[in-house]
Amino acid sequence: MGRKARGREISGWVNLDKPRELGSTPAVAAVRRMFDAKKAGHAGTLDPLASGILPVALGEATKTVQFMQAAQKTYEVRLRWGAATQTDDVEGEIIETSDHRPSAQDIVAALPHFTGDIMQTPPAYSAIRKDGVRAYKLARAGESVELAPRPVRIDAITLIDSASPDACTLQVVCGKGVYIRSFARDLALYLGTVAHVTALRRTRVGPFNEKNAIGLEKLESLRHIVPDLAALDAHVLPLRTVLDDIPALAVSEQQASRIRQGQAISLVDLSGTRAAVADGETTTQFVAVHDDLPVAICMCKDALVHPVRVFNFPPREAE
Repeated sequence: MGRKARGREISGWVNLDKPRELGSTPAVAAVRRMFDAKKAGHAGTLDPLASGILPVALGEATKTVQFMQAAQKTYEVRLRWGAATQTDDVEGEIIETSDHRPSAQDIVAALPHFTGDIMQTPPAYSAIRKDGVRAYKLARAGESVELAPRPVRIDAITLIDSASPDACTLQVVCGKGVYIRSFARDLALYLGTVAHVTALRRTRVGPFNEKNAIGLEKLESLRHIVPDLAALDAHVLPLRTVLDDIPALAVSEQQASRIRQGQAISLVDLSGTRAAVADGETTTQFVAVHDDLPVAICMCKDALVHPVRVFNFPPREAE
């Protein structure tokens, strides 16, 4: 038998404002330690160079991470024109320079070229695997790393500041898999120059934004206010925070019990709920809810409701 995980049975989301110079994995480990949680995970890696929103899932909320990984994200990025680096950010050595500085008008005119569904080549210094090895490890070893372009989506790009001819700040709203460093590199090349990222901040991930975010230092201070960690727990958002875009389907206590046991139930038994799950003949994802509490993520197929991810927390934790 495996060793039983230590920690509390606490479930929900912490909207962490990750500091710069700290990786996503150690940031999540710090949150897990502070909350004394059995399980923790994050929704979308944020480079050590970057600061900002890193949603951390605790307990049963780790089963909903997939919904945040595909969520729309917003970044503010600062570019410095005239110097390209190995890593496409300030941590790498300069490998190319240019005297050309694009005007604000030129920058704005170029942005539509990078908006919408585009192909993007990830940076060599990235966590993508090539032949089973992380690309950044190959690059650090001096090997030439060529990664294939991938389809990504950038929904909107706005020029925020270009007061200095040597730099500019942009806001980028995008989907899953976009590398802001690659965007900066490609934008510069399109404008006939080179550039690298000097600062990067993520300001939004789906429903999580800066308004209700909390930093590690604040969490650490709250940890010592009362012995039962109640001051910390006040900053845990409900698991349902990330499920608002998924249709909810009310089930009875008996149906909820069957779903929790992994059993499928008939759509016919759910009177008046067909509209919430299409026509029962096409695969539809929704949240089964009992007494206003989430029971499971389910799929409706062939007139049957199948549980896909069952939540195993006490009802009082599933606010």
